[in-house]
Amino acid sequence: MERRELLLGLGAIAATVVAEQAVADDDHGMAMDHAMAGHEHHHMGGVINAALLGAASDCVKAGRVCTDHCLQLFASGDNSTAACARSVNELVPVCEALAQLAASNSKYLARYARVAMDICKGCEDECRKHEKEHSACKNCADACAACAKECEKVAA
Repeated sequence: MERRELLLGLGAIAATVVAEQAVADDDHGMAMDHAMAGHEHHHMGGVINAALLGAASDCVKAGRVCTDHCLQLFASGDNSTAACARSVNELVPVCEALAQLAASNSKYLARYARVAMDICKGCEDECRKHEKEHSACKNCADACAACAKECEKVAA
C-alpha cells in the first residue's frame, strides 16, 4: 500500500471516529436532558452484564485514543503503528456492538463474545508491540486484555 492510500484510509477512519464521538456526545446530552426532566427509569437488578459492558466500553475509548495517536504518528511520517491502527480499526466497532449486546442481554451475546474475544486478543497482540514506546498502545492493549477476559466469562 502506498503512503498516500494509507493516509487517505486513515483520514476516513479519523472522520468516522469524530462522527461517532459527536453522535455519542449528542446522545449523552439527550439522556441528561431526559433525566433532568424527571423521566428517569429504574429497573430491578441493574445491567446483567455490567462487567462486560464496562470492559467493552473501556476498550472502545482506549481504541479511539490509540487510533488518534497512530494518526498523529502517520502525519509525522512514522508508519510503524500501521498494523496496530488496522487492528484497532477492527476492534472499535466490534466492541461497540458487544457493549450493546451486553446492555440488552442479547440471546446472541455468548456467541458474539467468542468472536469479540478473538478480536480483542489480536488487537492486544498488535498494541503490545508498541507499548514501551507509546502509552496509548499500552492502554489499548490493557483494555483489550480486560475485555477478552470478560468475554471469556460470558462465552464459556
